[in-house]
Amino acid sequence: MQFIAPNYDIINYMSNYRRYFNSSNNPVFITFVTYNRREVLLSNVQLLKDSFKQAISKFNFEIIAISILKEHCHLILVTENPSDIPSIIRSIKYYFSANINNSFVCKNLSESSIKRGEKGIWQRRYYDHIIRNEEDLHKHIDYIHYNSMKHYNIAPKDWEYSSFKKFVQSGYYNIDWCNFEDKHQINSMVCE
Repeated sequence: MQFIAPNYDIINYMSNYRRYFNSSNNPVFITFVTYNRREVLLSNVQLLKDSFKQAISKFNFEIIAISILKEHCHLILVTENPSDIPSIIRSIKYYFSANINNSFVCKNLSESSIKRGEKGIWQRRYYDHIIRNEEDLHKHIDYIHYNSMKHYNIAPKDWEYSSFKKFVQSGYYNIDWCNFEDKHQINSMVCE
């Protein structure tokens, strides 16, 4: 994959919060988290997968790497139109929230949340990082696949909710990847 030096435009500014987009179509690392880190994703993993499929059918993007955890999700996506990223994330979250069983809906939401039509499934915002070069891409792919080890002490080869095995099949990793040296290097990244 070829990377082009980013040319940032400020698309959206809110108090103390800026989201930058890059016109070079570099991949973007994204983290989105459930409301109050409620553990609803794995028990609804098929619905989350359907939410991604629905968003892909509406927007032209590809998921390069992904890891779904109990209360958050990491992914790297690439899209022809970087300004679509907020709409892509909104679409995923909306489909998931609209179709989740009512037993997962938060019962103690504020009036403003209720007026916004929120169900207490997702945090309102998400974290994004434009991948700057090949090294940055490799670091974030490693971080995504390391997450099961970081949070649950489960080796990537034993975590079924990630793209790790796809990367093993392509020769990117060996099946036993993620030794202590790998963990030390990856632990220094903060992406949540």
